[in-house]
Parts: sequence; C-alpha cells; structure tokens
Amino acid sequence: MRNLRWLVLIAVGGLLLVVGILLSQTPVLQSNEPLPASGGAHVEALIGSPVRLNPILDFNNQVDEDVDQLLYRGLVRFDDRGQPVPDLAAQLAVSADTKLVTVTLRDDAFWHDGEPVQAADVVYTFAKIQEEGYPGPADLQAFWSEINVVLLDERTVQFQLPEPFAPFLDFLSVGLLPDHLLRGVSAADLPDHPFHLEPVGTGPFRFDRYLTEDGQIVGVSLLKNDDFYGQVPYLDRVEFHYFEDQASALAAYQSGEVGAIGSVGPSILPEVLAAPNLNLHSMRQAEVKLIYLNLANSELAFLAEKDVRQSLTYAINRQALIDLQLGGQGIVATGPILPGTWAFAEGLEPVPYDPIGAGHLLDQAGWEIPVGANPGAEEYVRTNNESQLRFSLLHGDTPTDSAIAERVQSYWAAIGIQVELEPVAPNELQEALEEREFEAVLTDLVLSRWPDPDPYPMWHDSQAESGQNYASFEDRNTGIWLERARVSPDQARRAELYASFQYRFQDQAPVVLLFHPVYNYAISADMLGVSIGPLYDPSARFVNIELWHLRTRRGPAPDPSEAPPSPAP
Repeated sequence: MRNLRWLVLIAVGGLLLVVGILLSQTPVLQSNEPLPASGGAHVEALIGSPVRLNPILDFNNQVDEDVDQLLYRGLVRFDDRGQPVPDLAAQLAVSADTKLVTVTLRDDAFWHDGEPVQAADVVYTFAKIQEEGYPGPADLQAFWSEINVVLLDERTVQFQLPEPFAPFLDFLSVGLLPDHLLRGVSAADLPDHPFHLEPVGTGPFRFDRYLTEDGQIVGVSLLKNDDFYGQVPYLDRVEFHYFEDQASALAAYQSGEVGAIGSVGPSILPEVLAAPNLNLHSMRQAEVKLIYLNLANSELAFLAEKDVRQSLTYAINRQALIDLQLGGQGIVATGPILPGTWAFAEGLEPVPYDPIGAGHLLDQAGWEIPVGANPGAEEYVRTNNESQLRFSLLHGDTPTDSAIAERVQSYWAAIGIQVELEPVAPNELQEALEEREFEAVLTDLVLSRWPDPDPYPMWHDSQAESGQNYASFEDRNTGIWLERARVSPDQARRAELYASFQYRFQDQAPVVLLFHPVYNYAISADMLGVSIGPLYDPSARFVNIELWHLRTRRGPAPDPSEAPPSPAP
C-alpha cells in the first residue's frame, strides 16, 4: 500500500511538471488589431504669417497659437468636457473659498534643453503678464495684476486671489516660459528677444528650425520630444507651411506638399469634400452670431417687453439662414453657454422657428397690424398706442453679415416688424456697443479661449451700464445665480446654477441668438488616431496629437485583466 501511494505521488508530480513545461512554451497570442508604430511626419498648411512663437504673446495670431500648442504646456489642460486637469502640475489644491490655489509641479517635466521645470518658471511667466508693459490683452494683464504669485519652494507655487473666483484654474492653461533663459527680460522687451529664433518649451514636440525661401520664413519644423513626460508622440516630425490664402493651401495639398489644411472655409469646401483621401473634421467654434437689443433705450420701450423679444427669435428660420448664407456651416444656437461643455444644460432645446406663434405673441401683447396693410409694404408694421415696432439694425459692412442682416430683416417684416439696416465698418460695431449707441447690433460674441463659461461679465446686472453686458439686461434671478456660480468650489453645484441661468435666459430672450459658426479641419485619411472633440480654440485640434500615427505594427493581444491605458487629456 505504501509503495502504491508513492507511485501515485510520483505520477501526479510528473503530470504537473509536464503541464508547467507546456504552459511555459505557449506562444504569445498576437492581436488582430494593428497597433500604432513610431515614424513619419505630419505636414500641414496654415493660412497666415508667423509673428513669434511665445504662448503669452500669441493671442491675436492663430498660426502662432497652432505651433505653440505643440511646443509649450501649461499647468493645466482641458478634458473633452472643458474641465481643467493637471498637466505640468502634479497637484492642484484649492481652498474652500477658492481664494488660494497651491500648485505642486510634477518632477518628470523638463524643458527641451534638458533643464527641469521649476516654480521659478511659473513665477516668471505670470509676472510678465502682470507687468504694465505687457503687450498682450489688456484685460488679461488687469486680471493678473491683482493676483499674488508666491514661490513656496522649487516645486510649489501659490496663487493668492483678492476674492473668490471659481473659474481661476482655466487661466493656468497658459504655456509656461523658461526662467533660466529669459530671466531679467521685461514684458516690453520680450517680443523682440532672440529667444523666439530658437524657442524652448516643454511640449511633445521641440523646435527644429524655420523653413525659409528667399530670406522669408515659409514654415517651421518641429521634432518629437523623446523626453516628454506624457505620451511620447508616434510621429517623428511635424511641419507647418504658411500660405496667404486657402486656395494656395488647397493647391499645396493637391500637389502633395502638405497632408492637412489648418482651416477650410466656404471657398474651398466643395473641393475638399470631393477629395477622395481627405478627411474633414467639423466642430462648433467658441463663438456665437447674435443680435444685441438695447433694452435700456427709452425710445424703444417695446424692447423691454418679453413677448416682443421672444417673437424676434421665433420669427427667424435660423437653420435656413445657416443653409442659405453659410452653406450649412453653422449650428443653431441654443443658449449663452456652449453646447458640449460641462456647464451646458443638456435638456435645453433650441427655440423653434414659429412665425405664426411669433405673431400670436405680438397679438396678445396688443401689437396690431393696420387694417388693409399688405405684407411687404412699408405700412405693414404693428402699432400699439401710436408706437410702432420699428428700429435700426447695425451690422458689419461685409458680404456675409449684410446678407444675414437682409434675411433677418425680411423675416421680421413678415410678422409686422420693420427694421432699417445700417451697415458700418466692422471695427465701429464695438464702439457702438461700448457706448450703448445702438438700437440693435448684429455681431459676434467670442466665448473666450477658456472653456469655463463665466457668463458674469456678459450678463450680470452690474455690468449693464459700463461692462460687457451690452444689452443692458437686468434680471435679479440671473444675477444671483451668476454670483453664486462664480464663487462656488463645487463644479456640480456650478453646473446646476448655470442650468437655471440658461433656462431663464431663453425665457427672457435679452438677445437674439442665431448660430455658432463651424470650424473645418482637413487631414489626409492616411493619418490614423485623429480624434477631435469640442474646441475652445482651433489650436486645440492638436490636444491628442501624441496619438496620431502613420505606421502600424502587430503586437501582443491585450491582457483582459488589465484596463488599457488612457491618454492624458
């Protein structure tokens, strides 16, 4: 019996040994899905001319912003819902009252010349924006001038705000500048500094050289940053070539010089759509075409009537406006906050086109069409106690805005509202708004390069007389919600407050919202991994360029027990 037990044990041991050997020789399963591989170059046409590659000086030049997106990084970036997430920052600590923000830098970030990123770089960058000689946006300089930037140690900086301000983290997305290369250079002297001949950043690509022809800069070459702290790009190189107009950019694509076109407008859109190997990405731009109504104009007391204001929007077929005047390149505006962002009220629907309903609203408010008046005639205008629904509409003297204004005029005339069009030079519109010297103005409201909506400056009642609340919209419910949302550290609570604001705004109709213009980007179908979400600036199309690739390889099948790595937002 004892011998039998030993024989059984020996047999079991041998079996386990054989199984172990077999398992150790099991071949690694190969994935059927191709995986990204390194190599190749992305060459893109940009429309415009370079000025300087500097993240605190590029606000008014889109082609510089596009290149800087790859060269520089800020303390935070934005995810696909527009929420700030750490980038060069390892940690972000916000006090309960949002007045103190402490930033700890990550320890694996280096400048392209090999120097570590330090707190001194943060202090230098924002100190330049604070200086009175800063040649960038005046409102940005004024904002930063009230903030104390305190260096706590080599890796820690604290921002001390004069009052609670929940959207502050968005302002930390500005690309940093290297203190060790620019120390002592003032903001006024920065634009002409030789740093811009060979800029040094922290982004996924580093500066290689400018491309020149006949002594003129015609492009810029960037190389992969192998020491990047995030996902190292698959592409070895990125080149941008500059062109005077979109037709030239399209010709460069057709000749094989470039593989992408940075901006596709109506003039070349049909040819781009017809190109068999060119993918078109269309995104809503961070601006809205709208008509401001001067609610404070005592001579137009009817604009203080909500029914009149609502009828102005109901009467306009905004989708037809987009289709006929923009070739379909627009999205009907729903409210004052951009759709696709964390602050947008998802249940809010656009105001429908309803000219009959618009007429009923005016009827109920006592605005009547004279008996016997025929549509299209000058006398076809609603009256109420000798007041007539007549006013003027300022608009930019451009082909597109003139065509939009004429069509709006016809929509309003159809329900008995007569409007006189006043074309002016586009630069005169802003002056009319700031001086409140208008009855109605067709213009564009740019909703910032930062995703946090912060509608306070545009719609709070305290800004009605001299701020950016050009409509002079005064509503205490709106004011309270915007005040609370601006100081709350709880983003979920802020989203609730902004949702209430959006519903109230649509009901009160202080302006006539028309549409969001569309931004089009064309890139060769050979480029894989391109994923472009909602944009807050066209340069944000490169937010995940580290994942773009031209080459593929076969690799091991993924382990089902392990979640795939997520790219940095």
